[in-house]
Amino acid sequence: MSTPVVLDPMTLPSDDNVNPYTFCVELKGSQWFLQKGKMIAYYGRIDFNGIGHGRLDRLMRTSFHSPLHASDWVVAEGSGKMLLADRAFDVNSFDLDEGNLTIRAGNLLAYQPTLALKQSIVPGFLTLIGTGKFVAASNGPVVFLEPPIRVDPQALVGWADCPSPCHHYDHGYMSGVMGGLRQLSGIGGASGEEHQFEFVGAGTVLLQSTETLMPEQATGTVPHADGVPGGGHGGHGAPGQHGSSPRLPGQLGDLQRRFGL
Repeated sequence: MSTPVVLDPMTLPSDDNVNPYTFCVELKGSQWFLQKGKMIAYYGRIDFNGIGHGRLDRLMRTSFHSPLHASDWVVAEGSGKMLLADRAFDVNSFDLDEGNLTIRAGNLLAYQPTLALKQSIVPGFLTLIGTGKFVAASNGPVVFLEPPIRVDPQALVGWADCPSPCHHYDHGYMSGVMGGLRQLSGIGGASGEEHQFEFVGAGTVLLQSTETLMPEQATGTVPHADGVPGGGHGGHGAPGQHGSSPRLPGQLGDLQRRFGL
């Protein structure tokens, strides 16, 4: 039986992966934007302040331009090392050099304030512009592909330095046997074989290695699970959850949030 590796502030990497599912950010009197719920531990003296905190107004003016997502983000500042993870999904960092990258909002975990974050014209996506490092999660390893290409929307993580995609529908498939059955029964939705995002021009498209989206997860609430204070059986749970069934990925509420409806 192998002995586990025990890490400390000196042996943790700086701005690099600890393992495929955990990333370590080092703060040296600096700041990072961080999506709520993605920090799992930290060493040192690090403060976390919500977007809209008065003294961060100047930082917001240059680095955060997405009021729709403001409640999902905080600013981490101070000195130390913090560990980021997201439900054992693959986590990696990427560097932009005077570039622009649009990414699914739920996949973006953190970014340096040298980058400016803006709301994408495509609902459910955010755009990073400038030079700096960001950390993102994906359901499986990320594959980088060159346009022109058509991709399953659920496998799409983002795209860099290329125009926003357009919708492509395979009318031959939709008007065939499967499309006819769906029209008669009302059962079923568009699959990757029927509906794709089409990319043209120069740039790079980022895909995860599965067509299964990362499930949405509410931030700032107490997880409804055994062993969690305020959650689990006999606990109070998160506000509004008492007596209700747990929501599953793909229900209407998640679709509305994901596509900005």
